[in-house]
Amino acid sequence: MTTTHDAPPAYEPLPEDADLWTAKIRRKLVRALPPDRMVPDRQPAYLSSWIYIFGALTMSALAVVIITGTLLALEGPAWWHLSTVGLFVNSLHLWSVELFFFFMVIHLWGKFFMAAWRGNRTLTWMTGVITFMASIGAGLTGYLSQTNFESQWIATQAKDGINAIGAGAFFNVLNFGQMLMWHIMILPLAVVALTVLHILLVRTKGIVPPFEIASPEGGAHADATAETAGVEG
Repeated sequence: MTTTHDAPPAYEPLPEDADLWTAKIRRKLVRALPPDRMVPDRQPAYLSSWIYIFGALTMSALAVVIITGTLLALEGPAWWHLSTVGLFVNSLHLWSVELFFFFMVIHLWGKFFMAAWRGNRTLTWMTGVITFMASIGAGLTGYLSQTNFESQWIATQAKDGINAIGAGAFFNVLNFGQMLMWHIMILPLAVVALTVLHILLVRTKGIVPPFEIASPEGGAHADATAETAGVEG
């Protein structure tokens, strides 16, 4: 049995197919999202940080938020008022949201003090900030969708602020149907899409290295040990 080694990789087209639009798109995707960066075998040693653990915990909490929110959406907005199972799922949804914001704020502030936008990573930082802002909107519309006296109170208090910035005609917090659709459709899609984009940027740009350490001679150098060492993926 003979084995040939002249076949191109799976993402490389055959010479006669190089001009096909599928081949062109695949080449662009591979250049933009290199497989060795998307699923690396090793990461720099400075990845071993609680700041990145809180980033992973944020994504885990988001997954629970999406799963429990989907169950609530399937059963309807009044389910958690009439069923003990619904109340339990609603409680899981609430506390996963609380943990999501807790983990995200720690990760966001940690990356701020690490100046995570260094090294042409501005877009990576901004996607994280915009995700946080979109999450605030999702949290507000979630409170407005509770269908209880608390949600009514929040809506009546929020309407003046929304009207003051000129968005009341478009974003009517007193309209339960509109707020529910924002909460279960528009804002979750935005948060998930921004999170995926953020992760892809982290993979392509890499995580930000530590600050340079001033040497006794007056120069500056990076921590060579942290740069060269690695942790297995």
